[in-house]
Amino acid sequence: MAPQSQPALPGRPPRPGGFPHLSVPRYWIPASSLLALAALALGLCIRTLPALTGADLAVDQDLSRHHEAVLTALAMSLNALFSPVAGVLVIAVGAAVLLLKRQVLRAILFASAVSWGWGMSQVFKMIVARQRPNPASLLDPLAPETGSNSFPSGHTCLAVALAFALYFLLRGTRWARISAWAGALVAVVVAWSRIYIGVHYPTDVLASFLVTGAAMLAFTWLWNTVALRLLSLPLTAGLGR
Repeated sequence: MAPQSQPALPGRPPRPGGFPHLSVPRYWIPASSLLALAALALGLCIRTLPALTGADLAVDQDLSRHHEAVLTALAMSLNALFSPVAGVLVIAVGAAVLLLKRQVLRAILFASAVSWGWGMSQVFKMIVARQRPNPASLLDPLAPETGSNSFPSGHTCLAVALAFALYFLLRGTRWARISAWAGALVAVVVAWSRIYIGVHYPTDVLASFLVTGAAMLAFTWLWNTVALRLLSLPLTAGLGR
């Protein structure tokens, strides 16, 4: 008699061929499109309605006049922890840890999810090309930056992408809900820190959630339908889940 396959554990998604399988939202196409279009519409409004930037800048200016030592230390720490260099290191270290545990496919999932969600911010930065807040207009600019790369916030997009990636890895475990709430909280705090420091406008960080949310909805479909097919042949022979 042929051995029976083991049933899937309760609450744990099936893993065809041993692959980590993601749940694709039923309406991921309209949801992802709506979020991306909302971000583009916001960027277009900012470019055509200068009053919006004036209202944004007023928030930055108010925060700049009320800096506190503890909050400043927190904001500057997050500025370093979610910087581009730190982001690359987090992806590399996270993937390396999973590889050392022989979880090859999970390492690929983590690295590709964070890279996709974070990298999408660069696409919108090029499209909108919004100038950063002028440091000269702030009383206490903590990390003066210039350039047409304000919309959306890369730091915030990285934080949101990391939150999604950790949730993908922990789905089906008791830590999944905790990681989701913790990741959301960290992303919100990072978003606040970008405004507090004075390097982004409030609408920049709002767009970060829209952009990365759209990207990660699309990623679930891309992972299940494209990545798993491409990886199935070379990685099914005894490699990690």
